[in-house]
Amino acid sequence: MKFYSTRNKDLRCSLKEAAIMGLAPDGGLFMPETIPSVDLDKAMSYGTFPEMAAYLASFFFDEYSCEELLEMTSRAFSFDVPLAQVGPGLQTLELFHGPTFAFKDVGAGFMGQMMGRLADKGKPINVIAATSGDTGSAVANGFYKVNGVNVTVLYPKGKVSRFQESQMTTLGENIHAVAVDGCFDDCQAIVKTLLSDREFHDDYRLTSANSINILRWIPQSFYYFWAYRQWRESTGRTSPVVVVPSGNIGNLAAGVLAMKMGLPIASFVAANNTNDTFFRYLQSGEYAPAPTVPTVANAMDVSAPSNFERIMDFFGKDWKAVTSLIRGCAFSDDEIRSAIREMKEKFGYLSCPHSATGYLAAKKFGVDGFWLSTAHYAKFIDVVRAALGEDIPLIEPFASISLRQGSSTEVPVSSAAVASLIASYS
Repeated sequence: MKFYSTRNKDLRCSLKEAAIMGLAPDGGLFMPETIPSVDLDKAMSYGTFPEMAAYLASFFFDEYSCEELLEMTSRAFSFDVPLAQVGPGLQTLELFHGPTFAFKDVGAGFMGQMMGRLADKGKPINVIAATSGDTGSAVANGFYKVNGVNVTVLYPKGKVSRFQESQMTTLGENIHAVAVDGCFDDCQAIVKTLLSDREFHDDYRLTSANSINILRWIPQSFYYFWAYRQWRESTGRTSPVVVVPSGNIGNLAAGVLAMKMGLPIASFVAANNTNDTFFRYLQSGEYAPAPTVPTVANAMDVSAPSNFERIMDFFGKDWKAVTSLIRGCAFSDDEIRSAIREMKEKFGYLSCPHSATGYLAAKKFGVDGFWLSTAHYAKFIDVVRAALGEDIPLIEPFASISLRQGSSTEVPVSSAAVASLIASYS
């Protein structure tokens, strides 16, 4: 399988080239040159998520045998991905049972396994990732102690939860946490600037672990198949509507990829917080990023979603085609807090603020399907406590992790400052 750029379909790169570059030389995002047609019956026949994921991965990563892919998926996905019943007619895919309790454990875990095999022994790969909260901890965990790989995680100083920061800053070894005195979009801009600097990129074998990288992004399509299998078994129905809490919209783009591979998804609902660039695009056809606003759902505080380019590529920039498949909505902090209370009071279910936007959207549209729950509520215990007006105890292992004292390097919004850091430990 080769991969092309969203900005130049004539550009073709191998898996190793695309994975290590992260961003295409022209600034575009890589896409698979063909969308495979999956045998749905065969995909549904696998009894475990790692087995199903290895089958799906074989269509994209054909450099590796089925046995090698199963070894990677078994190591990366050593946790459950259950479809949970929240209330009557309300189901959610719980993607927070991995080592860092967020959906990004899936993509980051697989990427760590794959990148360790792609790395040359003589020259390390430098992975860089921007995070609004969950990506950093998932990437740090997925790459921790992977030979031949250094990881630099950029996060907005003072704008992630204490738990998220502890997860990123307490590992050490090959993991380097960097607190940027700005917002997530500033962190993401630094990543794109450094990836676009061909000389620096080549000298330090720089790549990204954000969902712009195919090794992070493509595996996210796998759990849509696993969710569908569970939904069909529990309801006897097909063609669900899937609600996706959306920030950088990599998860949404992965869902569209799964649908184009043959998964019978009826439609999608993209749920934004007040950083609603994509929702406004769906309403007007105009892509107009605005300044990022801090919210209680901080992992979705993204105003210039990178994966918008993949959505445009899938639909040939045809707004009518996009809106025929994807609806949108946006919710305020007050609405998100209210949803957290409502789920607890009505169903005894505790939800993180991001997943709560999925619940709100599912209710708003009366969807016959499910929403993605992207993180464990305890990662955002302060928000949940404030929403409920209760002193909810912090369960383990969250309590212990939150008390760990980590270390990070503080920098201004400067790609040069981050470049110097990467050079210092490479």
